Amino acid sequence: MSRGPSDGGRGAVSALLLLTIGGLFLFSLAGAQIGESVLEGLAPPEPASNVRAFDTPNDAGGSITVTWSPSSAEAERRPVTYEILRSSSLDPALVSVGSVVAGTTAFEDASVYDGVEYSYVVRVHDGLTADADPTAPVRSSGQLFHRGRVNVLVGVVLFTAFLVLFIQQAKGGKELYVRRIAGLEAVDEAIGRATEMGKPILYVPGLSVIQDVATIASLNILSRVARKAAEYETRIVIPNRNPVVMPVCQEIVREAYTDMGHPDAYREDDIYYVTFSQFGYVAAVDGIMLRDRPATNFFLGMFWAESLILAETGAGIGAIQIAGTDAVAQLPFFIAACDYTLIGEELYAASAYLSREPLQLGSLKGQDLAKLLIATLIIVGMIFTTFGWPRFVGLFAAG
Repeated sequence: MSRGPSDGGRGAVSALLLLTIGGLFLFSLAGAQIGESVLEGLAPPEPASNVRAFDTPNDAGGSITVTWSPSSAEAERRPVTYEILRSSSLDPALVSVGSVVAGTTAFEDASVYDGVEYSYVVRVHDGLTADADPTAPVRSSGQLFHRGRVNVLVGVVLFTAFLVLFIQQAKGGKELYVRRIAGLEAVDEAIGRATEMGKPILYVPGLSVIQDVATIASLNILSRVARKAAEYETRIVIPNRNPVVMPVCQEIVREAYTDMGHPDAYREDDIYYVTFSQFGYVAAVDGIMLRDRPATNFFLGMFWAESLILAETGAGIGAIQIAGTDAVAQLPFFIAACDYTLIGEELYAASAYLSREPLQLGSLKGQDLAKLLIATLIIVGMIFTTFGWPRFVGLFAAG
């Protein structure tokens, strides 16, 4: 049988393919030989010098830092990398733990175990390799104190000293000055007005959860308000949005009435849960104000968009209103619609202000002195920085 044209074409293609593959193989072989000859003509790089390994300072352990001086190959503009190898008392074989590029002179090995001895070798790569001498064995361990945070320790000691000093003075009977807060001065007057008019007191402990700082501050104030209401045998109504806050309010009021000698006047039904819905709760409280017409309203705690709705309704029925919150965005509404407003930290200071209990009062004075000291240091730091003396500011930088 004769071969057709198509068979001849396939044979030519096969031959061309074989020639191409053979050429590529010869080219790569020649390139490898050239590369080897070039490398043979180069001297190995100088190894890194001054290699040191030490326990990483100011940490919790489990870390060793390796430092070195760069190889002279860097100055020759050669493509240098540094490979860090490690051996240990448990395994003497060198293993690679990482590598860094030229210009880096430190490496932190965070994969070590405390109490085990490790030795390190820094290997320079630039096509060829050169190893530095192994470091002396080193162990990692955790430090008891972060030396870069001595300034924090000094601040804590000073603050603690302020607290102890003022608490002892308060317990010793010394009269500690606390700035007059108009809203708290009016608490007794507001409760007395409700008593004279024979109308209830409405107390809203905010809309947040029990662990909110503003809610805790509100409950502290409620203790004082409930004691005064119990003394006058005045009804106090506390609708709650949070089901966990409700039993806490009940216990505070029950204890207040018992301590004042009027346990029979306590009405548990006046402290109840309404709903967790934000505006559903507000609608219910507005309905209570319009039906019961309380003479005094307390809005103390955390509030959101409902603050103005509550305050406007209370103002509409002619009640004396004392509000307080640390929600900055809601303060303008309370200031506009309420008779008295506790602004920010005044809410937290209210418990100490009303009770004059030595522990709370001393803590309040200690915090005020600490704030004064911090404000003074900020002003001094601004002055020093303005005149180009940054060392003073550096004293307060935590490592």
